[in-house]
This record gives sequence, structure tokens and C-alpha cells, in this order.
Amino acid sequence: MVFCEVKARKTSGYGGAAIAVDAAKQERLRLVAQLWLIETGLADVDIRFDVIAITGPDLTHYEAAF
Repeated sequence: MVFCEVKARKTSGYGGAAIAVDAAKQERLRLVAQLWLIETGLADVDIRFDVIAITGPDLTHYEAAF
């Protein structure tokens, strides 16, 4: 199971889009994924967290980002 966070920014003036997926955001995503997996009865499946970062016209896909 892959959970994917998509972040977009028009420019890299405040850092690229991937910077927005900081440790606090990652922890929230882990918690939400865990709760969803438990509620759907899928608590024992393998999971991965990807990030798709879009900065201006550039798109980068980070597999197993965290």
C-alpha cells in the first residue's frame, strides 16, 4: 500500500515543495495512515510513504520518502 503526499509551490523562494513535508507532517501522515489501516482491517499490510513535489514546472517523485 502506498500513501502519497503531493505538495506544490509556484516557486522555490521559500524552499522547494518537498521541504513542506517536514518531520511534523510526516508524523501526522503516519498516524492518519495507521488509523485508516486499522479501520479498514488492513493493519498488517506493507506500506510505503511517497512524496510528489511540484515546484513551478518541475515534478519529482520520491519513492519511500520516509
